[in-house]
Amino acid sequence: MSLNVLRWISAWIILIPFTYKEILKNLAYIKKNILIIGFMGVMTISTFNSVVYFALNYTQVINAVLVLAAIPAATIVLSSIMKIEKTNLFQILGLILSIIGIGSIISNGEVQRILSLNFNKGDLWMIVCVLTWSLYSTLLKKHKFKFSQFTLIQLMVSVGLLFLIPQLLYEQSIGLEIKFNKAFFLILFYVVAFPAIAAYYFWQKGVEIIGPNRASMFIQLMPLFSAVMAIIIFNEKFELYHFAGAAFIVSGIYLSNKKTND
Repeated sequence: MSLNVLRWISAWIILIPFTYKEILKNLAYIKKNILIIGFMGVMTISTFNSVVYFALNYTQVINAVLVLAAIPAATIVLSSIMKIEKTNLFQILGLILSIIGIGSIISNGEVQRILSLNFNKGDLWMIVCVLTWSLYSTLLKKHKFKFSQFTLIQLMVSVGLLFLIPQLLYEQSIGLEIKFNKAFFLILFYVVAFPAIAAYYFWQKGVEIIGPNRASMFIQLMPLFSAVMAIIIFNEKFELYHFAGAAFIVSGIYLSNKKTND
């Protein structure tokens, strides 16, 4: 929780010199939309990120990735309910193929490994992550704000931090202290520059251009990229199930981005 708080405080400080003019210029418009902007901030900055970190204390990575694979399905349902985007057969088929691919990679090609998984309270918390991220992605498309993506991040962080500070204070109260060393600052730099600022910007821009249904399918690439990194960084052996999983995931994403009138 402390890492998450410092991550977003750092991101806020980095962004403010580039966003304050636009914020002041659109102050009346921001006040008019502050409830939905604040809600999106609480869903992502305060809830999603913190809950992911918390849930991984109780569940395996393999469980977490399996649950996160439900984000596209949840997004499709929410988009339909809010009448934001219609779902087509290609998106459903693409979703099924990508889930098969994810299952292949994280189970090392062994079906029994998935069947023998034990789900716990960490997995239930991951379901909260699925719902919050899907709702955030859907609302991004529903509300097209007239300021930049960086300004939207700045505003969401401003509200989100109000609910993050108590999390920091709680961890401090139970004796969990931060060790300010080289490793800590390297980790902080990474989560600020990439998952916080860069990833949020590109995600919001992607949803704006292609919509939440198609954009959410790209989340299925996370286990594939993780496998590739493990092979490169940790010299893990490339197996046939890696290839099969990659083929299913890429085919699924291709299908989900295919138009029905092609």
